[in-house]
Amino acid sequence: MTAAPHVLILGGTTEARLLAAALVANTSDRPLLTRITSSLAGRVAQPRLPVGEVRIGGFGGPDGLARWMREQQVDALIDATHPFAGTISFNAASAAATAHVPLLALRRPSWVAGPEDRWHAVASLAGAADALPGLGERVFLTTGRLGLATFAPLTEHWFLVRSVDAPAPPMPPRMEVLLDRGPFSLESEAALLRRHRIEVLVTKDSGGRATAAKLTAAREAGLPVVVVRRPPVPDGVPVAEDVGQVEEWLRTAIG
Repeated sequence: MTAAPHVLILGGTTEARLLAAALVANTSDRPLLTRITSSLAGRVAQPRLPVGEVRIGGFGGPDGLARWMREQQVDALIDATHPFAGTISFNAASAAATAHVPLLALRRPSWVAGPEDRWHAVASLAGAADALPGLGERVFLTTGRLGLATFAPLTEHWFLVRSVDAPAPPMPPRMEVLLDRGPFSLESEAALLRRHRIEVLVTKDSGGRATAAKLTAAREAGLPVVVVRRPPVPDGVPVAEDVGQVEEWLRTAIG
């Protein structure tokens, strides 16, 4: 009996979990008979695990990933990592080329500013820190715990930092940490902005619905929003925006 094609999904995102669930359930009109392995980086202490086979931890760079895919006879690679997890995306592109495995990136659509939004788009966290003076002193910072060092020199600002796990130094000297995980409702986000007297929101263009309510709350409150633009996917890597597009691509890639 021929073994089912092996699909490796990189990422602990909502989209990665939805994709794994869809492929494991195999209930579409044109089912794909596949073996699914989901790989999580292990940066979150208590991740939400997808269904199916799961491995946690790094591969040891692109060479390690290529070696693992050859050993495990991976037939297709899906990069469903966070839009800002840039290193793993380039490692995936390099490894896929080395191992001759077809690669697709699954990326939720970017957020788009409306006519009433007061967005300030920047290219990096450093750009976000540079943009804050003059926009407000009480900052709702939702860029994750790993980039707080960039904001540490801003001694005149107060930060409300929201992350899944507790951050570690260096951090801004004036801050409060809110440990929480989305999705968040518009009502709760609006109440949070009022309660902490937030004057400016800083976020990454992560896209998706789970954390988009903060943008609506900021718009309704008339607050400026500093948005860090997402990095591009590696050159030549095709992109899907939803699970259905991934399934169509897989039918061509692995038959």
